[in-house]
Amino acid sequence: MVKEADTERRSSFLAVVRETALIVGLSLVIATVVRIFLVQAFLIPSGSMEDTLAIQDRVLVSKLTTHLGEVQRGDVVVFEDPGDWLSPLDTPSRSGWRATVHDALEFVGVLPSDTEGHLIKRVIGVGGDHVTCCDTQGRIRVNGRPLAEQAYLFPGDAPSLEDFDVRVPAGKLWVMGDHRSDSGDSRVHGFVPVDKVVGRAFLLVWPLDRFGILHRPDTFATVPDPAATPAA
Repeated sequence: MVKEADTERRSSFLAVVRETALIVGLSLVIATVVRIFLVQAFLIPSGSMEDTLAIQDRVLVSKLTTHLGEVQRGDVVVFEDPGDWLSPLDTPSRSGWRATVHDALEFVGVLPSDTEGHLIKRVIGVGGDHVTCCDTQGRIRVNGRPLAEQAYLFPGDAPSLEDFDVRVPAGKLWVMGDHRSDSGDSRVHGFVPVDKVVGRAFLLVWPLDRFGILHRPDTFATVPDPAATPAA
């Protein structure tokens, strides 16, 4: 009787282990699929998007923006470094087993990406747009329409201290940080290819006291279609 009881306990324990392993395995598979195709978490490493996003904030990025829709003016997007936007000091370095574990947990979505090799900025102009700065009141214009950027611009910052006059090529974006005086963006590096965009940041999830939806501002609602404006 004792042997039978021990056998039953072992069988019950093994059944629990197998069931737990199956649940964990399926959860990791689902998390990985979600991360690859739908949503990915990112950690904000710099102050270039303040006060919209602060250093160490965590955001969720929707990949459906690139899979099913179009990137629009006003979107806050995460994109792969198009080339030499980031310096070696901007990217963290790890080694050993901690790096392996971190990378594995990041891949399945348990940990947010620390944006190594990625940047986050706001889209100001899309393909065909004529973007200029600055007008007599110091504002950026898109297709001749001045932008009222107070809703997201860092307090005290001017829209730009550098003048520019660009026509955004098809398949490209003109992006800028909300903290204009602390952002190396399209003013320095030029256009971003749309195919480098990972997705649109839509939700600030951490810290909890900053939790909220990242709405697309009304700033660009009245910007005319570029076809309706004369070429520069």
